Amino acid sequence: MHEDADRCYRAVRSRDARFDGRFVTAVRTTGIYCRPSCPAQTPKRENVLFFPHAAAAAAAGFRACKRCRPDAAPGSREWDVRGDLAARALRGIQSGVVDTEGVPGLARRLAVSERHLHRILVAEIGVGPLRLARTRRAQTARMLVEHTDLPLSTVAFSAGFASIRQFNEVMAAEFGCPPSQLRRRPVGAGESTGTLTLRLPMRLPFAAAPLFAFLGTRAVPGVEELTATGYRRVIDQSVVELEAAPAEDAAYVVARIDVDDVRRVASVVARCRRLLDLDADPHAVDEALRVDPLLRDAVETTPGIRVPGAVDGFELGVRAILGQQVSVAAARTLAGRLVERCGKPLTVARGALTHAFPDAASVADADLDGLGLTGARVRTLRALARAVADDGLVIDPIADRDDVRRRLLALPGVGPWTADYIAMRALGDPDAFPATDLVIARALGAGGAVRAEQWRPWRAYAAMHLWRGSQ
Repeated sequence: MHEDADRCYRAVRSRDARFDGRFVTAVRTTGIYCRPSCPAQTPKRENVLFFPHAAAAAAAGFRACKRCRPDAAPGSREWDVRGDLAARALRGIQSGVVDTEGVPGLARRLAVSERHLHRILVAEIGVGPLRLARTRRAQTARMLVEHTDLPLSTVAFSAGFASIRQFNEVMAAEFGCPPSQLRRRPVGAGESTGTLTLRLPMRLPFAAAPLFAFLGTRAVPGVEELTATGYRRVIDQSVVELEAAPAEDAAYVVARIDVDDVRRVASVVARCRRLLDLDADPHAVDEALRVDPLLRDAVETTPGIRVPGAVDGFELGVRAILGQQVSVAAARTLAGRLVERCGKPLTVARGALTHAFPDAASVADADLDGLGLTGARVRTLRALARAVADDGLVIDPIADRDDVRRRLLALPGVGPWTADYIAMRALGDPDAFPATDLVIARALGAGGAVRAEQWRPWRAYAAMHLWRGSQ
């Protein structure tokens, strides 16, 4: 997209918010980079450069605009459509892998050398992994500075900076001012170290009600619950409450995070964004799907539908297995029993939320008798748990989708429906499509496979519409 400079400039001239997050606009005369929709006066064409990522603009010496906040724009769904090395690396950086494991850890996960990883990212985005991780840390820090009353020293280390000096230098370079100048408003009650209240930006339209209903219907007792205004769940030992913004035209989701260690905030936020599919491009999806008469009414009725993601790939895999050939309510009951048996209790229960979902090692070694599971289902759960705990199977957006699918299908009791459902939600593949699902097969009828090809690369969203239409 950014390589088509004329198209980019047309988007800037019309202040088209649909392109926010797909590229940034850097202005030579001001040294500032902006969203395409920035309300400032449109710069002359000869003074403008276009970059595919904020980090590339920052590396070229430009600072983020204080008016349109390009650093707060949702990410580009283009990288989720792609399954190549650059896309997987970028998803890993956004998930915080470089902060926790360094560039060697990211390269190891991708099974490439550090040099090759750097070369690929520079060719695709214009900067290497360290620079991308630096921009991500600065964006996380700015979010914490603006929306919490955490001390700036705590913000620095929570965002992944190694020192206060590094924090100050990077923030000044990225945003043109010291961190203290970014904290320009009083912080309300409930926004301190105990509970952080953050705004997670996304693109409108946002079909919040169907998304929260989907999650609520499948809420595992003890781990998650539907609330009057949204959805709550446990992530590790943190509790997160998510709800749509009060105003329908507000392009953000409110996240209240009760976290025991603020260093986990960036990771929790990234997982919440994946869970709610907040980097989706609803305009692109809706425009592609409404062309088909089968989906036109659904798109018009429910614009901005999202594909619910997952906060943990193993958890989603377990839930997919438990949901094989049973009702949603039955799968929910079985998952609740598994959590009670194998889950880790919260240090302090938060109402109905009492446990974190069990990890792979806990399930692999647990006694699963008496949970109401068939022998075959137990064997499948154990096989998945051992593959994750012992054999290096990683089910997350960084993984090679084809490899994960191949390894899942090799497990006893895992068929195409389970693999596709996991790809939709845990791998974040917007084109994953459970064609063998009975509801979808019935809706498509004869020749359905050919028809579904027209929905690429958004078939996962088509599946959500078809499932919703069957309710």
